[in-house]
Amino acid sequence: MLFLVMMCVKRWRWTAGIAATCVVGSVLLALPCQGLAQDAAATNQSSPSPAGQDTALEGIDAAQENGEDLDPNLVPLEPELTASPPDLSTSDNSVETPLVETAASAGSSGPQETLYNIPVVIDQSVQSHIRFFNTSIRDRFEQWMVRLNRYRPLVENIFAEFNLPSDLVHLSLVESGFNPYAYSRAKATGPWQFMKGTGKLYGLRIDHYVDERRDPIKSTVAAARYLRDLYDIFGTWPLAMAAYNAGEGKVLRALHKAQAESFSEISRTKLIRLETKQYVPRIMAATIIARNPDQYGFAQNPVPPHEFEEVVVTRPLHFRAISNITGISYNDLRLLNPELRRDATPPDEAAYHLKVPVGMSSKVLELLERVPTHKFPPVAMMADREISRPKVSASHLYRVRIGDTLQKISRKFGVPIKTIKARNNISGPGIRAGALLNLAR
Repeated sequence: MLFLVMMCVKRWRWTAGIAATCVVGSVLLALPCQGLAQDAAATNQSSPSPAGQDTALEGIDAAQENGEDLDPNLVPLEPELTASPPDLSTSDNSVETPLVETAASAGSSGPQETLYNIPVVIDQSVQSHIRFFNTSIRDRFEQWMVRLNRYRPLVENIFAEFNLPSDLVHLSLVESGFNPYAYSRAKATGPWQFMKGTGKLYGLRIDHYVDERRDPIKSTVAAARYLRDLYDIFGTWPLAMAAYNAGEGKVLRALHKAQAESFSEISRTKLIRLETKQYVPRIMAATIIARNPDQYGFAQNPVPPHEFEEVVVTRPLHFRAISNITGISYNDLRLLNPELRRDATPPDEAAYHLKVPVGMSSKVLELLERVPTHKFPPVAMMADREISRPKVSASHLYRVRIGDTLQKISRKFGVPIKTIKARNNISGPGIRAGALLNLAR
């Protein structure tokens, strides 16, 4: 039996979601990622502290006990990503110094001479994180920067499409070290550490076969949309970043209870967790070092961008079968396609865009018919059943998009139209795109 196989390049339309225009022929798609195999190997071979390792493994064990559908490719979130500097780990004193929400300006000495496009200050808390990154975990932080630099052009291009400041890419540095396979105790996954509900809310496919939270392109688009929505809600990047960590509901409640308007004000209260109080200074510290690597003695060796080609396949194929026929490394296929949870293209995709190393697409096209179709084992219906509606928290907020109607939003979130109208003082039948709705039940 012959199968239709063609080579295709996707022209991403970030602002309209993820649309693709396919062009028959051989076209190169260059994206930042080469050498990730070495990074993953280093991650798996690293020796985190026993306490940190136990903590991460406990998270995976707990997820398995709860029926979470995990795959063996995931790696625990590196403990250094959540560790606190020694002088910040035991008290809230670090946040007593006010965090001024203004961008660092030129004219002062040291890294503050750099002009940042997110608010950056160097207070006691930020300085503690700088010391932590620069001394305590220097080697690990350098690995994160190298890995991020491979993806940086991709992330910055997507963020530019959403009119987001380029320095915001360093949020991913402190979330995961931009590791697509990172998995946290809280079940967040991927370079941007999306929870399942938030990922689905922002258009990511998450099921038994595919987890797009791990796709560097699609997850970055989702993160850009989420960060843009958070900024539209709060109006400042420190508050938006805090909400990315804690959730918009918790930050809104803290602002309301404290009668405050800024992150620096609520950071001096007990209304948000210490983790969130440290999160914003942590991003500022990572930004300062990443933007001034010479001043902190970090090497600036050029990092080659990741390059790959895409081949469209119309049936499920396993990486090992492709590797056996084409000679492409199994690890290369796995690392080029981190979103594929079963190391195989999904059975429900009529045309899946499989990424292959540069220069290998022609060979794959010639040999693909010889690759046997992969037969997935049966999936237990209850174990893999996906909830059709995103969960709505007690203070869930939703930004109305073009094409939304009250009926569509009601069906999507399972909240009656009457409740939506009552919660948001809506009297008429229509809603305005851009409006912020409270979808509490």
